[in-house]
Amino acid sequence: MPCVAEFGIIDKFERNKDYSSDYEPQKYNCVSIDDEILNDWWNELTLIKTYFHCYSRPDFALARWGVTLIPPESLEAFYNIVSKDTKSKSSVDLVDLMILLRKAISENKYVIHYGV
Repeated sequence: MPCVAEFGIIDKFERNKDYSSDYEPQKYNCVSIDDEILNDWWNELTLIKTYFHCYSRPDFALARWGVTLIPPESLEAFYNIVSKDTKSKSSVDLVDLMILLRKAISENKYVIHYGV
């Protein structure tokens, strides 16, 4: 079974919550993509402002083996990375991720990422 990265929308973001304490992909209606694809995007991902595990830990890119919180202001850049990938035209998983990102952007919501 391939390792997957999961992404979901946080409806009510809590600044004081440690999101790494619970693994809840169903709660956030996560979509999964093959974790290996993140390697292709890594250089661009390192420019995106994120938070590791909780709001008090600002960082960049994704916590590959943990939880990442992607703020609304970083979502357009992340969407652009995904949409530029040639596989995004044929991969159902990447299309699902792009739909999720567009929804989060339109609703000004945080996205949660669960690493492998």
